[in-house]
Amino acid sequence: MHLITLIPGDGIGPEITKAVTDIFAAAQVPVQWEEQNAGQTTFDQSGELIPQALLDSLEKNRVALKGPITTPVGKGFRSINVTLRQKYDLYQNVRPSKTTEGIKTRYEGIDLVLFRENTEGLYSGLEVWDERLGIADAIARVTVAGSRKICRAAFAYAAKHGRKKVTLAHKANIIKMAGTVMLNACREAANEFPQIVFEDKIIDNMCMQLVGKPEQFDVIVTTNLFGDLLSDLCAGLVGGLGVVAGANIGDNMAIFEAVHGSAPDIAGQGKANPTALLRSALMMLHHIGEHQYADRIEKALEATLKNKEKCTGDLGGSASTSEFAQAIIDNLAKN
Repeated sequence: MHLITLIPGDGIGPEITKAVTDIFAAAQVPVQWEEQNAGQTTFDQSGELIPQALLDSLEKNRVALKGPITTPVGKGFRSINVTLRQKYDLYQNVRPSKTTEGIKTRYEGIDLVLFRENTEGLYSGLEVWDERLGIADAIARVTVAGSRKICRAAFAYAAKHGRKKVTLAHKANIIKMAGTVMLNACREAANEFPQIVFEDKIIDNMCMQLVGKPEQFDVIVTTNLFGDLLSDLCAGLVGGLGVVAGANIGDNMAIFEAVHGSAPDIAGQGKANPTALLRSALMMLHHIGEHQYADRIEKALEATLKNKEKCTGDLGGSASTSEFAQAIIDNLAKN
């Protein structure tokens, strides 16, 4: 039995979290949930954005499933996601994007995984404001150690999962020093994994190539800001943020999460699509070695996605969140 920290979040978070836990219960997945929370709702109730009890749970269990969280708007509040990533050195943001039968898109045959460096770059929080000159400086800190870790992680993933190619997206032609650090790190990793083809592309060309011929890519690795942009672009190619998984992985901890927002405007209305959180939970199962359970639930999800009557509104159907989850549960019994 695996003890997992469960962070429902707020907005639609509790609804889609319940859908996932119901599906896991029906599939008899050997997990035990330890529920803790963070975000706007928690702050309203306790005055704490990230309670110590949550941090204690994360440090004990080392694996978590997290729903969408709202960071209160106002001076002094830092993104909860960024805070957790940096506190626990969750340097890999891993985002698979794959076309799925039943989800209509403009493309076919996409099956790529993006590795975004998760703790450095422009998200390091190194900013300076000069009131006198009216100048704001934001420092994109890129380290050799951080670049080596994310590049090696991308190549190691490719080797483990039978992937053929790793593509680095960068801007070393303009951002020469910081860009070259990541380029050199990838070249080092490529030497360690000679069976994997390595290529690099300038970020603007990379965007054009992704829109024009995304099926050419396999594993992509890049810096924090570029990865933030490319990961959402890749999600858009295969149906949007509502259907793709996400993970923040370090050497000692992993937090799996839906990457879409908390959508407070539809909270409590039964309209939310739980697919992204469910697929994140399936990534979690693969991470902890429960592959058979993950594969079985994925098959039930795919069967449900083919039946529009059982899908939520954003997927072209009219089912509620709970009805969609029940349809997945019903399909579990068939495989």
